[in-house]
Amino acid sequence: MGERHVGLRSSGGRRFPPKMVLSRRASFWVSLAVSMHTLWTSAAPALSYRLYAEEWQLSPLQTTSVFAIYPIFVVATLVCLGGLSDHVGRRRTMLAALVFSLIGALTLAWALDVEWLLAARAVMGIGVGLASGASTAAILEFSPSGDPERAASATNLAQAIGFATALILGGALIQYAPYPLRLDVVVLAVVIGMLIVAVWLLPRQVASLKAWSPRMPRVPASIRKEFCLAGIGAATAFTSGAVLLSLGGQVAHDLVGSANELTNGAVLASFAIVSAVVTGAARKLAPRTAFFLGSVTTMFAVLLLWLATNGHSLSALLASTSLAGISYALLFLGALTLLNAVAPADSRGGVLSTFYLVGYLCMGFCVLALGVVARASGLATAVAAASFVLASLGGATCLFAAMRFPTLAE
Repeated sequence: MGERHVGLRSSGGRRFPPKMVLSRRASFWVSLAVSMHTLWTSAAPALSYRLYAEEWQLSPLQTTSVFAIYPIFVVATLVCLGGLSDHVGRRRTMLAALVFSLIGALTLAWALDVEWLLAARAVMGIGVGLASGASTAAILEFSPSGDPERAASATNLAQAIGFATALILGGALIQYAPYPLRLDVVVLAVVIGMLIVAVWLLPRQVASLKAWSPRMPRVPASIRKEFCLAGIGAATAFTSGAVLLSLGGQVAHDLVGSANELTNGAVLASFAIVSAVVTGAARKLAPRTAFFLGSVTTMFAVLLLWLATNGHSLSALLASTSLAGISYALLFLGALTLLNAVAPADSRGGVLSTFYLVGYLCMGFCVLALGVVARASGLATAVAAASFVLASLGGATCLFAAMRFPTLAE
């Protein structure tokens, strides 16, 4: 992937050493870390929304709007810049992404009112939009074996670690450390700063000779059938994550009755922890099998979510988030394995960006709708509505995989 780096000669013929460049293996791990930061950035304020609402007297619609502006800007970035890394290189695109994420994290850490929150999450959305496709493509290209299954499982594992870190670390700092609305985001900013240095040392990629202009990423006609299945899997997986991130903290505190933020963070983090375990165990599953199992698990997860809110049961909420983690892992892994295998190398960044575009678009729409329902009818009604939508998406994914793509069984 990287272009060759050669030493420079002085006028006397002496060769100067080349600039330090990371090895292929090190570049693989750095790319994984960039992918990890996308879910850490997504989940960083998940447990803080309730605190913001209490401090600034925000309505449920305002709270969910702060969450929803993030996927909206992710989507806008993917629409305009989704194929950027195919033209200017993964390294440059990831550097730009991390700079936006850092600016957003610092703005969030020192937010003074809801307008600051909206601005911070918008900028962070731009960063994640730039990083999503570029880092996923870089993971495959730097993977020692070039195996699409290994690259997909590694990507899912990295994102699960980022998600879990945000919730467990965030819950601990919010509950027991000073500056509960700032310190966890400052830690994220420090990590992003370290990643900027690491990405700077990645191999330079030869720029594409094709002219580039901002445009929506394109899916080649030859893989559109496979992309349709991957897209509906992404819609189901990302929507389940959106429900947990936007309402999970408030559900645990207000409907279930758990007042300890570390406990709530750990319960929500079970989504990511279980997802990471399942990712390793299911790496060799055929994509269609992963879609079947993931969609069925989604329906059981939302049933337990409904039972948790109606029975005020923290154990049922834990079981629900754990099952949601299983379904997310299977659906995301099946979709990404499929796309890694069929996407042409010269348009891989655009294809993967379109995949994330579908997921984040569904996430943003879902969260805005939940905010409207919560404001009109209460949080419990919003959770019931979300459960119905997720169950419907799970059933649609199962039918779509069975009826339209019978050849994906192997």
